[in-house]
Amino acid sequence: MLIKKIVSVFTSLKLTCVLLAFSIVLVFIGTLAQVDDGLYAVQSHYFRAVFVGLSLDPLQFTGITLLGYKLPLILPGGYLIGVSLLVNLVCAHIYRFQLTTKKIGIQLAHAGVILLLVGQLATDMLAREMQMHLSEGESKDYSESATDYELIFKDGDQVTAIPQRLLQQGDTLKIDSLPFSIRVNTFWKNSDLSYRAPMMKNAPAIAGNGVALNFDFVQKPDVKTTDEKNIPTAIIELTGPGGSLGTWVASDWSGEASLVEAVQNSYAQQISPVMAHTIAGQLVAPQSVAVNGQNYSFVLRPTRIYHPFSITLLKATHTDYAGTDIPKDFRSRVQVKNPKTGENREVEISMNHPLRYDGLTFYQYQMSAGEIVERTGQTPSSVLSVVHNPSWLTPYIGCAMVGAGLLTQFLTHLVGFVSKRKKK
Repeated sequence: MLIKKIVSVFTSLKLTCVLLAFSIVLVFIGTLAQVDDGLYAVQSHYFRAVFVGLSLDPLQFTGITLLGYKLPLILPGGYLIGVSLLVNLVCAHIYRFQLTTKKIGIQLAHAGVILLLVGQLATDMLAREMQMHLSEGESKDYSESATDYELIFKDGDQVTAIPQRLLQQGDTLKIDSLPFSIRVNTFWKNSDLSYRAPMMKNAPAIAGNGVALNFDFVQKPDVKTTDEKNIPTAIIELTGPGGSLGTWVASDWSGEASLVEAVQNSYAQQISPVMAHTIAGQLVAPQSVAVNGQNYSFVLRPTRIYHPFSITLLKATHTDYAGTDIPKDFRSRVQVKNPKTGENREVEISMNHPLRYDGLTFYQYQMSAGEIVERTGQTPSSVLSVVHNPSWLTPYIGCAMVGAGLLTQFLTHLVGFVSKRKKK
């Protein structure tokens, strides 16, 4: 009896209606919540969550912030609704529908919907989107995350990477491969910087060593739009066997080449190109500590994924419609080299023609090229979006199955209807 009740619940059409109603409410509230939290936070807290308004660790009620108001609500998140719909549909598919020639179209359509749900869940959990920033003539064998960062310590060829999620303010990290501990005094998810010009009255430096002696860093609110990005900064204290190795600033302002270039261009317009070049050099000056005769340099930078091949940007082309500044075409001519396979070829990547290679898809994402860039003396550059999605075919297959199922069911009824009319 208990099993029958459980089965009846999971095969119920009422459950389907309730879940669909919750999904409508979740999409509506999540859309409004973007005003306060931004797109990425809403995706994480609403659609990639089991519950909204409840922290599962340590099961703490948080409520929902909507248009500046705190609402005491708990809603099922996207994961809970999606998985429940999937279970509901699979159970109904197994227990209710009969595998007959008359129902083959319905069965195929439902199987397609199930594949779409499974594919979306797999995409959400397994897909990884990175970026590759390239200037003309530059080669890279790695792509970088746009949202995740890592604190890197280098000792010769030995590299120790500490993910951003471990850099919790107040925590002390002890890594086996490092002969010192790392205390995170402060961590800002987003930050800004300014140059500590000698002629200006500066406040005391926020750290006693390295880049903090030449730059002031301040916390900024998290970004809320997709055309902006957070730039994290951490104030850390390193402690070795003999005691403190001092306080330091590790910031993505120093670890990401595109940000360093932006700082240099900004100061070039404010002061002079020569002074701007000096400021940029101070921003990327190596920071390191010596312990037991070994030198450890460190930097906070976007998380990297290395590839067994390299890509070189040969030419970045940006054209506008004649007589306007409306973009017409973005096109990157790249060279792909793979030492393992001996492959060495050129290919073009444009807005609607990505490159698929080694399980990755390279899309044209952003570009800095054209007459304006050439006039200012900058090097043309391109940003490629690098996507790894093992389940990228499931939407196509699922939609084909749904379409074929509906078409089959329609034709089956049509043939039956025509046959009855002829008999009359």
